[in-house]
Amino acid sequence: MMRLNDIVTQYAPALLEQYGHELLPGQLKALGAFQLCRSATAPKMLLSCDGCDQSSWLPHSCGNRHCPHCQAHESQRWIDKQLQKLVPGEYFMITFTLPAQFRSLAWGHQRVLYELITHNAWATVNTFSQNDKKLRGTAGAVAVLHTHNRRLDFHPHVHLVMPSVAFDARQRLWRNKNSGFLFDHKALAKVFRAKMLGGIKQAGLKLPDRYPEEWVVDCKAVGTGQQALVYLGRYLYRGVLPEKNIVSNRDGNVTFRYQNSETRKMETRTLSGVEFLRKILLHILPKGFRRARNFGFLHPNSKLVKLVQLIKQVVIPPPKPRPAVSCTCCGKPMRIVRTRVKCAGDASRSLVPIRETAM
Repeated sequence: MMRLNDIVTQYAPALLEQYGHELLPGQLKALGAFQLCRSATAPKMLLSCDGCDQSSWLPHSCGNRHCPHCQAHESQRWIDKQLQKLVPGEYFMITFTLPAQFRSLAWGHQRVLYELITHNAWATVNTFSQNDKKLRGTAGAVAVLHTHNRRLDFHPHVHLVMPSVAFDARQRLWRNKNSGFLFDHKALAKVFRAKMLGGIKQAGLKLPDRYPEEWVVDCKAVGTGQQALVYLGRYLYRGVLPEKNIVSNRDGNVTFRYQNSETRKMETRTLSGVEFLRKILLHILPKGFRRARNFGFLHPNSKLVKLVQLIKQVVIPPPKPRPAVSCTCCGKPMRIVRTRVKCAGDASRSLVPIRETAM
């Protein structure tokens, strides 16, 4: 398997020379984190085994939420947490896509546009839920912002996974719409478009000179919702490209594979090493921006969360601990004795300071 930190080490100097003046602080921070993650130059932790007195040094992971190498545990924790909130009913995945004409605006004002896309997507489906004859109540949804397509191009869109269920707070009633159909995608697109245009104007930003009258919203049934949440969770904390999908790195070019969303077949794309890193850095989120949100009766602070648990008659268990490191000698779990131990000269080998201020 190709390691991202090896690619960063090889091509980052050329990237910084050509495009360093364009990179944002958060991108520089991520680049430095990727380079050090579990590498020989990363800070070390000392592990000890009580079973056989074996000790060993292990390099730290970077912990950056965009790193594809070290966030598997966090991704699985998020998936487990969302699966425990599943309610009886048919689930749908609704995808709201920002037209290509707005991508330059989104890149120049990431925090504003990402916030608008996420909240307007939720506001749109909740409005439809309130007005639907069979639902007539507040919906619940899990929203996840993606800034990329499978080819790693800049393509902001939001996925909402929501059940065909609503809660009427006034009458304290649950209503379930089991018809195989949730909302009309063209009607969703019209309302979302109006909300986005109004939000952009209210934020004081200039609209593009030309943009389409018809926007794209996709609404499809996803059964119990489990597979949809697992799919979204895979890309939540582990970057935009799993390392296992990096096929080769030779002659100054990096090749990766992806699944064509139309044909469902695996294809490959080859970019120069510098361009590959630029594509990865396009999708570093602004500091503190939350890619995933829970809305409506699925919001953590909602009083209905306890009601959801009551309906399911389950008690949510505490989060699973991180898996322990096993001793290579006797196989028993090892305990951490010391952490963040730096070897001489390690700091000078890093590409950029790890504590660089994020954007």
